Amino acid sequence: MEPPQESAAGGRKRRRRGGARNRRKLSSSSQQAPPSPEAAPPPPSSPPSKRRRKDGTGQATATPKRGNTSSLLDKMRARLSGGHFRMLNEKLYTCSGQDAFDYFKNDPTLFDVYHTGYQEQMSHWPEQPVNVIINWLKSHNTSWTVADFGCGNAAVAKNVKNKVFSIDLVSDDPSVIACDMAHTPLDQSSVDVAIFCLSLMGTNYPSYLEEANRVLKPGGWLVIAEVRSRLDPNNGGADPEKFSKAIIQLGFSLVSKDMKNKMFILFYFRKKEKSKVAKSIDWPQLKACIYKRR
Repeated sequence: MEPPQESAAGGRKRRRRGGARNRRKLSSSSQQAPPSPEAAPPPPSSPPSKRRRKDGTGQATATPKRGNTSSLLDKMRARLSGGHFRMLNEKLYTCSGQDAFDYFKNDPTLFDVYHTGYQEQMSHWPEQPVNVIINWLKSHNTSWTVADFGCGNAAVAKNVKNKVFSIDLVSDDPSVIACDMAHTPLDQSSVDVAIFCLSLMGTNYPSYLEEANRVLKPGGWLVIAEVRSRLDPNNGGADPEKFSKAIIQLGFSLVSKDMKNKMFILFYFRKKEKSKVAKSIDWPQLKACIYKRR
């Protein structure tokens, strides 16, 4: 038997009214109740702490980055290398050629240290004097025989067609003659050109020029490139006129002098056909070229 329809409808109405009351209660309670802890946003996370290590005193220090460490090591190596070069450079300017030869003979690796530092210094010059001399040689007779006193890395021999005797204190190349430049194994009157490119460094530099005079043929060329400050009388250097006069008294004539470069001076002398060396030559003292510590 079916239930009466009025009762069913009334029941539905009562349920709907009850559901509405429940919804109103829930809505009211949700507005009044504070948010639950679960619904609160999480607190901001603190930044990750840097890795630290203890130093020798037990204090914590930040671990350096790998890139910064390698950069610092490179700077330290460069500073040590620069200091070693300055020491060797000062040694060459303040001792005799024989003392320098003996010094590097005992430890040839020091010569490599010196030339590495030398090349670094020269890289800052706007123009290299050795390149000027190479171009001068190329514009003259390729049959000339050349003696390069203080050849370094033998740049002259590597860049001209001439026969070149490369001479220096140490030889790490079979083509380089290792000796005191005041006493070379070259024969008398055997070369057409003698070059001193920033190599008049010893305290007995006049003996190097006397040796060049010995090995040069009559009419041969003496080409000298020297640091400008060494021949600047206003800055403690020698008078370039007195320097030229001393070489003239050795039996040469001054053909030309190039002073336009701000870093070095070039002299071109020629040995007289019938040269006569003066009994007493007043050689000026050349200022030592000492690099300042940076």
